[in-house]
Amino acid sequence: MGTDVIGGGNVEPRALEDEMRTAYLDYAMSVIVGRALPDVRDGLKPVHRRVLYAMQEAGLQPNRPYSKSARIVGDVMGKYHPHGDASIYDTLVRMTQDFSMRYILADGQGNFGSIDDDPAAAMRYTEARLSRMATEMLRDIDEDTVNFAPNYDGRNQEPTVLPSRFPNLLVNGSSGIAVGMATNIPPHNLTEVIGAVKAFIDDPEIDTAGLMKYIHGPDFPTGGIILGRQGIRDAYETGRGRVRVRAKAHIEDIGRGKEAIIVTELPFMVKKGGPNGLLVKMSELVEDKKIPEITEIQDYTDGRSGMRVVIELKRDAIPKVVLNKLYKHTAMQTTFGVNTVALVDGVPRTLPLQALIKNYVDHQRDVIVRRTKYRLREAEARAHVLEGLLIAIGNIDEVIALIRASRDTEEARNGLMERFDLSRIQAQAIVDLRLGRLTALEADKIKAEYDDLTEQIAEFRAILGSEQRVLDIIKEELDEIDERFGDERRTQITHSEDEIDIEDLIADQQMVITITKSGYIKSLPLATYRQQQRGGRGVTGMDMKDGDYIEHLFVTSSHDYLLFFSNRGKVYRSKVYDLPEASRTAKGRALVNVLPLREGERIQSVLATRAYDEGKYLVFATRNGVVKKTEFQAYNTPIKADGIIAINIRDDDELVAVRRTSGDDDILMVSRKGQAVRFHEEGARAMGRDTSGVRGMDVSGKDDAVLAMDVARDDQELLVVTENGYGKRTSISEYRKTNRGAKGVGTIKLTEAKGALAGALVVREHQELVFISVGGMVQRTGVRGISRYGRLSQGVRVMNMKDDDRVSAVALIVESGANGDAVDEGDEVSADGATPLDAIEPADEELHDLDDGTEETDES
Repeated sequence: MGTDVIGGGNVEPRALEDEMRTAYLDYAMSVIVGRALPDVRDGLKPVHRRVLYAMQEAGLQPNRPYSKSARIVGDVMGKYHPHGDASIYDTLVRMTQDFSMRYILADGQGNFGSIDDDPAAAMRYTEARLSRMATEMLRDIDEDTVNFAPNYDGRNQEPTVLPSRFPNLLVNGSSGIAVGMATNIPPHNLTEVIGAVKAFIDDPEIDTAGLMKYIHGPDFPTGGIILGRQGIRDAYETGRGRVRVRAKAHIEDIGRGKEAIIVTELPFMVKKGGPNGLLVKMSELVEDKKIPEITEIQDYTDGRSGMRVVIELKRDAIPKVVLNKLYKHTAMQTTFGVNTVALVDGVPRTLPLQALIKNYVDHQRDVIVRRTKYRLREAEARAHVLEGLLIAIGNIDEVIALIRASRDTEEARNGLMERFDLSRIQAQAIVDLRLGRLTALEADKIKAEYDDLTEQIAEFRAILGSEQRVLDIIKEELDEIDERFGDERRTQITHSEDEIDIEDLIADQQMVITITKSGYIKSLPLATYRQQQRGGRGVTGMDMKDGDYIEHLFVTSSHDYLLFFSNRGKVYRSKVYDLPEASRTAKGRALVNVLPLREGERIQSVLATRAYDEGKYLVFATRNGVVKKTEFQAYNTPIKADGIIAINIRDDDELVAVRRTSGDDDILMVSRKGQAVRFHEEGARAMGRDTSGVRGMDVSGKDDAVLAMDVARDDQELLVVTENGYGKRTSISEYRKTNRGAKGVGTIKLTEAKGALAGALVVREHQELVFISVGGMVQRTGVRGISRYGRLSQGVRVMNMKDDDRVSAVALIVESGANGDAVDEGDEVSADGATPLDAIEPADEELHDLDDGTEETDES
């Protein structure tokens, strides 16, 4: 490709993609090196370095008056940083904020912003000067300790790095976004970092574990609590890690039987006030009823006593539970993503802790050596002059005579050089010598100064000749800085949630979960219900609109997972403590506001679990008599917000119940017409999660459908209840085993007065039941209070019903006690098996018919 000459200039043809690639790479490297990433040696970006150096040049020392920020910004922009005043002033502001910098580098006077996200005043209203820590960053900069380079227009020189007499990159951290990479380095405690640097100097092979004996973790200016050490260890070993930080809070009794959560420290970079601050988020959660236990939020923070946010709670609220919700839903708990990227010799690198310290020590070694060489040169030059002065003083009469006889200064200088074998510099110093220096006292001072310089020169040469001496000086100077500026750690490090479960903050109790036919859900403690004898009227359990009734009722632990299986075969998951808790008479919250249910979808069966190890399989039953068996662990998978498919359901069918099995259980299915079929689960082969199933029961009769399904054992009993409150229990052994897909045998003699079956449960004698009516009446009764009858008998009244009311569901409450007596309220019980068989409304449409014993095809 040739080059054309046009109008006296060269035009070189290039492909557009090549030019774009080259130009963008040049731009990217310019941002990376010149603006966004800190240097590993001093931990500063160019703009920070230029601000500090310009303040040093302007004489803004800690013991000097403040200077207008606008003056500082102008000096920096005019001499070193021509990228606009906003970025320079923002940098100056941040270096003055004690909530942004662990150790401030600029001492500000005026409004430099606050943790409430208040902006700083305009630069014409504020003043600043260097902090005492900043002088340690710049110390010895005039002794050739670092390289200088021309500024942007070549009129001035600026340092390419500062001496940084303390490890600023670790101490104050850094953050920045470049092109294709970013850095986020947390601040640390000065005393801990200096201890680690000294340990590295003593043992350059020290590993991360050894360094962590000195540096325990990040130390944020706002304090807070770090959860766990694994994220810290990952960051120190690899340069990348996730550190969870939590606000510091405690609980106080504020009188009147009420308690309050007091927040005294926040995670790093979390704003307390402002339109997007923490207090506003808390208020929104209270308004949205996500944290209804909070009654009032007050901010009593002041400059003298520090942060104090008072979160007042309701009288019946559990403070630790509310605190846990705040950690979950607000910035009171955040994650600091550590990404230790810094420039090493102008190249961005991700650095572990050991590499950070090594690079800093190498820099300090270079600073000490260069400073010592500079001082040696200065001392030798001065000693050289003093040697000439001493010669002149020793021969003062001859020197005076020679100078007086000379025609001019040049002749006198040359005469001295020739007569006494002096250098030009020495001869010039003698010529310039004032007569007052020729007194005996001044002569003694010159000799003393020369002797002192001779010792210094020997010392400087000894330092340059010994690597260990250099390292010892680094340690000594770090000790001095630690003594002057070291302080106590602010951020506490405690066990992570993996070591101490966050659920430990939530009350562990038995909860009654109710779901109505119209789709309202609530939870309330089991102790709310009192036990009654058989035939009692019950207590008002829930206020419901006309035509609504409770469709699901069961008991489980507040720490369990709930798996919600919908009639369309999908499964959703939630923790029990995340469900809305309401009073005994409240109807609860609409289920569509708790789970992402679609139109026409409703929850048909619910299981509680903690570790998915309570059974080997899940067995599903549908209204049309289909059963499916799938391994329980197949559902131990992250469940998306909109659920996952649990079983493929045909359009004319729906899910009835789901049960856990061991792999060697019998399955019992009961139909609305009072039929029951019992078969071994091996009759249904195990299938994948996203499949349909096989025929389990023949319900091809008119208006018949599967009402319930459960696991059956001979030492248990089947309890059935009709709509009009009649029921009985019959030994499972009376139900003979049949083949899967049979019509089954009769389980109760139904009459018009007793109504159709409303519920069926496999029970033991020492368990307890809750009957629920369409009208919302609740009755708690022991199983032993229900009479035993044969398989085809009619049963007895188990709940007195009003004329316009009927039974809608029956549920087990708790397992029996070890002594054979019913468990009293408050005893520790197992929730396993407490999920009931669900009552469903009869189907009016024709039921889908399957060939007896044939398997449905999988529909993925």
